[in-house]
Amino acid sequence: NLVLCSKGIPQTLAAFGLESFLDEAGCKLVFYLHRVARGVSLSTICLLSGFQAIKLCPSISRWMDLHIRSPKCIVLCCFLCWVLRLVVNIHIARYASGPVNNKNKTMEKIYQYCSSLIPGRLVVSVTSVIFLITDALCLALMVWTSSSMVLVLHRHKQRVQHIRSSRLSPRTSHETRATHTILILVSMFVFFHALASILSYWITQLQNPSHWLRSISVLVASGFLT
Repeated sequence: NLVLCSKGIPQTLAAFGLESFLDEAGCKLVFYLHRVARGVSLSTICLLSGFQAIKLCPSISRWMDLHIRSPKCIVLCCFLCWVLRLVVNIHIARYASGPVNNKNKTMEKIYQYCSSLIPGRLVVSVTSVIFLITDALCLALMVWTSSSMVLVLHRHKQRVQHIRSSRLSPRTSHETRATHTILILVSMFVFFHALASILSYWITQLQNPSHWLRSISVLVASGFLT
């Protein structure tokens, strides 16, 4: 909800022709909240998948500490996700600025309702590497845990196949429905997030990204969350 509100509402207002409705503090807050909320959303979705896999997969539970299932550990992990994203995205508040400054357009990346100072190459390189590593780890974790759950469900279905065949039940098994749900969610998650990351990187490389490119990027970034 925080991601959708921090990006969707300003973008919608800008799409209806409203300009400069945020001051510098508002632009900093909106940009910063959006980046933090996006990162926390990504991390918590992967955490959810990981804890589900720990509960479902005996092979993971053997070498993972059993205390990781406790609610305290889940709360601690979510808290650490917030702290990590708040720290990593602190530079957003520094470079985001208010409405377009007509006197100094060459030094700013202009958006519809805010502008952003162009950081140095070192800052761009370091932040890009950090975001790439954290996002790649989250995606890899979700794909791995989801694959483990699908494999466990498939094996369980094979074990009880003879029981269900004797009952002659035409209904789809619980394992099959759960597998389809997992595969659909993971496919949508990876597709939307990968495409949004590509579009976001493309926009950062352009001096003045077009209106359509920005709108498509916002739409794609909001797809999975919606």
